Amino acid sequence: MVEIVKRMIRSQMEAALRMVEACVEQCPEERWNEPVCNLAYCQAVFHVLFFTDCYLGANTAALREQPFHQEHPEFFRDYEELQDKAQEQLYDRPAIHHYLQHCYRKLAELIAAETETTLAAPCGFEWLKFSRAELYLYNLRHIQHHAAQLSLRLRLDSGEGVKWVRAGG
Repeated sequence: MVEIVKRMIRSQMEAALRMVEACVEQCPEERWNEPVCNLAYCQAVFHVLFFTDCYLGANTAALREQPFHQEHPEFFRDYEELQDKAQEQLYDRPAIHHYLQHCYRKLAELIAAETETTLAAPCGFEWLKFSRAELYLYNLRHIQHHAAQLSLRLRLDSGEGVKWVRAGG
């Protein structure tokens, strides 16, 4: 049963990330730094990837210590996402693509390593009082929330939204 649950989680999270990726691809260059809700488009994309990355890990300390973050300190700078302040940093599309690939790889690796015991364990984030299994669903909802915002911005600007991505393809 655990293997079925792991396949479902991975499939649905990859599909949600592909929706975000489609939003990145479809965003016109002139809109990349323009507002979507209370952030610039590129900041909203970074935000969803940052918290996808964060919640795939054990806790915020582990986030900062992972090799991808150590290898790209200029990208994460002062971790403004973890601070109670408005985002200021802007992000270029190639760096966002690179981060997205990191999230895909991290998801695949972590899901493969999960067991019934690890999925039932506390999630590791003190402000979230549920299991690691539920954290995956929480993370999925967060990705979808922002994919919808990004897609709506594209639809309002161009009349075309992002095509629905089914799990597995």
